[in-house]
Amino acid sequence: MLLQLKIQIEGISKPPVWRKVLVPDHFTFERLHQVIQAAFGWSDSHCYAFSPAGYGSVPQIGVPDEGGWMDTEILDSSKIKISKILTTKGMTFSYVYDFGDDWVHSLQLEDVTDEKAIRATLVSGKGACPPEDCGGVWGYDNLVDAVNNTYHPEHDDMRNWMGMDEGETWDKSSFDLHKAQKEVAAV
Repeated sequence: MLLQLKIQIEGISKPPVWRKVLVPDHFTFERLHQVIQAAFGWSDSHCYAFSPAGYGSVPQIGVPDEGGWMDTEILDSSKIKISKILTTKGMTFSYVYDFGDDWVHSLQLEDVTDEKAIRATLVSGKGACPPEDCGGVWGYDNLVDAVNNTYHPEHDDMRNWMGMDEGETWDKSSFDLHKAQKEVAAV
């Protein structure tokens, strides 16, 4: 079966940043994490966790904390198939990427079809993915204000941090669907 998921970064609304994917039900949560990383353009350089009962709830599904740093038990995402949790059309759950910046993504199971597939497919999306390590929603809002506003006190610093050339602009609504589809297909 194929599960159609709409995934949206919470706290960003102008424009919203979301992706719609079709994912085979035999995927593990680890593989779903990889699909989300590819669909949004994240670099997979931080920890993550899924919370089936909503943001901050337990149990969480991710990479187990073998070092004992976390207060919460995290179930191994490589061993749990998404079909065990994602059972009801319309259900929602959370995915958090980067526990420092705390990028909370809401996921909704929009549809379940009898179609079969080996790979995930990115169907559609909107909005540029925020840059890694920009400080979460608050930092992203500040970055958006600064990079294209020459009067902003952090204008030059933010542009340098992003590696922007003189005269280059940054469009927060930009999203290259075809490029992201290739990335998702490679997962």
